[in-house]
Amino acid sequence: MPLKAVIIVCDGMADRPVRELGYSTPLEAADTPAMDYLADIGVCGIMDPISPGIPPGSDVANLAILGYDALKVYRGRGVFEALGAGLEVRPGDVAVRCNFATVRNGVIVDRRAGRLDCRPFEEALMEVSKRIGPDVEAVFKHTTEHRAVLLLRGYGLSRMVSDSDPHRTGVPVMKVKPLDGTPEAGRTADILNGLSEMYMEALKNHPENERRRRQGLPTADAVIFRGAGQLPEIRSLEELYGVKSAVVAGNALARGVCVSAGMEPIHVEGATGSADTNLKGKAETALRALERFDLVYVHVKGTDNLSHDGNVEGKVRMIERIDRQLVSRILDETDLREVHIALTADHTTPVSVRKHTGDPVPIAVAGSCVRRDDVKRFSERSCAVGGMGRIRGRDVMPILMNYLGRVGLVGA
Repeated sequence: MPLKAVIIVCDGMADRPVRELGYSTPLEAADTPAMDYLADIGVCGIMDPISPGIPPGSDVANLAILGYDALKVYRGRGVFEALGAGLEVRPGDVAVRCNFATVRNGVIVDRRAGRLDCRPFEEALMEVSKRIGPDVEAVFKHTTEHRAVLLLRGYGLSRMVSDSDPHRTGVPVMKVKPLDGTPEAGRTADILNGLSEMYMEALKNHPENERRRRQGLPTADAVIFRGAGQLPEIRSLEELYGVKSAVVAGNALARGVCVSAGMEPIHVEGATGSADTNLKGKAETALRALERFDLVYVHVKGTDNLSHDGNVEGKVRMIERIDRQLVSRILDETDLREVHIALTADHTTPVSVRKHTGDPVPIAVAGSCVRRDDVKRFSERSCAVGGMGRIRGRDVMPILMNYLGRVGLVGA
């Protein structure tokens, strides 16, 4: 029987020593018997998603874990959000990632509109998008929480435009600007600025915002754009390794990265892409997927959300939930003589700085082919002395495919 593999990626799970935890990391402070068992029976190491000291975005980091040279193939983040939202993306289309934001007196006070569900605004903004002009089609779709995606289709579009998202609060929504001197970039910037103004007007007196004001909740007053992107030119994992693969992810961005690599997305009821996600459902879905697929990629976003919020206790609890409800379940129901399991994070997001950093992340792989090392715990410092050593994100897929007998000989 051909060997198979599961990759569990916990977004932003890796961290730095935290004073409130006695200078342990959240991983070190959490009670994680399943993760520790995986490390104990497997081979461990630390991974630089891109290279040492370089903070990666989640899109670039997940591309790397799938084995691609992200710095060469990356063409912007928005396209992955669109693919993950189930939109058809064609060559020449431009997609941008969107945040609903709370604005007071012309200044952004919350870039995430309280992380509240912004789906009630989708229909109104979709109708507004249809009025942008006869020679361009605009599709607006909500994804999760405060997030959405905007897809532009038409002639003369370019991804070479700046963000309207200033990536901080206390400042106004920025104007989108062309990043090169081409007419295409200028036209795309004009379209996005026009939509930005139209969206603000549509949101001003929207019934959902009226309800939020009455209840004292953060309102969604603007849509801010970032990460304009177009389809990357990459070969699918099936072309590269001959594997059929699937992704289980509530987060549209991670799902979209995997779809771009030819992986089949599998829906899980209650998989929100947030800390309240249905981890048990993800575990059950991944186990069932192993019956049909050679490789299953399981992504969990909640650890990153809590890191960005600086929520130390919440991050520790989330790691413990992942251990009990996801990792433990997959381990209990998987025959390691037939399936290899890899556990890692896509990047480090310290709760102390609330953003991605360039620190390496722990990785452990268990299965019949690995050379077991002496590591007993799954954590940043423990895995650093493991037998896998220090690797790059793009090394993960060849390592796993080697265990599965899917890598050809180099040389004679």
